[in-house]
Amino acid sequence: MTDTIQTTSQPEEVQKDGEQKTASRFRLSVILMWVGLFSLLALLGWALMRTNATRPEAGQPAPDLQVEFFNGYEWENKPVADLQDMAGKVVVLNFWASWCVECRLEADLIEQTWRNYAADDVVFLGVAYADVEPNSIKYLKEFDITYPNAPDLGTDISDTYEITGVPETFFIDKNGDIAHVQIGPLNAQVMNSVITQLLTQEG
Repeated sequence: MTDTIQTTSQPEEVQKDGEQKTASRFRLSVILMWVGLFSLLALLGWALMRTNATRPEAGQPAPDLQVEFFNGYEWENKPVADLQDMAGKVVVLNFWASWCVECRLEADLIEQTWRNYAADDVVFLGVAYADVEPNSIKYLKEFDITYPNAPDLGTDISDTYEITGVPETFFIDKNGDIAHVQIGPLNAQVMNSVITQLLTQEG
């Protein structure tokens, strides 16, 4: 009779152990599912925040920036300047790079336009995006560029302006607001039209 008791109790213990392991696995699966769900929601939230990031657009104040100019490409003989220094002037902020093919399509136009408006209250400011200084300087000399230019150290400026790529140009009015954003190469019609309009704007 003792043997019979031992024989019948073993399968029950194994069954209970199996049920406990199954329950543990189920609980672990539920926990992992919730962790995965929360991680996904956090990722989606982050992506949404990036989508709705503070990219400045036309009609909004231009974020302030500080530039340390390339040697020989200073503005008003200042080695360092910020957007506040240029208040009351029209600012043409152009992001470019020496490795950018499309930037070469607008380089001569920007330089010639700068020379045409040199006597007016217009500041042309080039910002070399994700570039190395020797290549940037070589590019500036290749196109005989004379307007102020600066490197984007650590891509701080391009990150602030949330640029989509290069070339990209922000036209900033005398009040410090963005009037027009040009994604891709500029053309003479857009350049002259926007600048002329902004010069006649009352501050």
